[in-house]
Amino acid sequence: MSVVINKEHGNITITNHVLAKTAGIAATGCYGVVGMAVKTVKDGIVHLLKKESLSKGVEVNINDDHSVDVKLHIIVEYGTNIPAIGDIVTNTVTYNMESSLGIKVNSVSVTVEGIRVDS
Repeated sequence: MSVVINKEHGNITITNHVLAKTAGIAATGCYGVVGMAVKTVKDGIVHLLKKESLSKGVEVNINDDHSVDVKLHIIVEYGTNIPAIGDIVTNTVTYNMESSLGIKVNSVSVTVEGIRVDS
């Protein structure tokens, strides 16, 4: 699915992959976020995704009014304030998507799938 923005001289189509990748890049740029996470269906284990797979830990639902709802699955650094990270990620993703893509963001849901402990 994609979002179509009507402009004076034509239309701009932004694919769901671009929306998801933009959200993933914004989220991983936030303090305390180690990376995006994906849960395997086979064994239910959460995996930390590499930088090339930023869009896989993101779900984007496009509404009828061309606004979006974003769901993020992240892994955070041990010892960080998880509620504060959630607020920062929500605000950063909303700002980046609205300012760079010109798309209204209705909601951003953040699910912390794991905590990374450095040894």
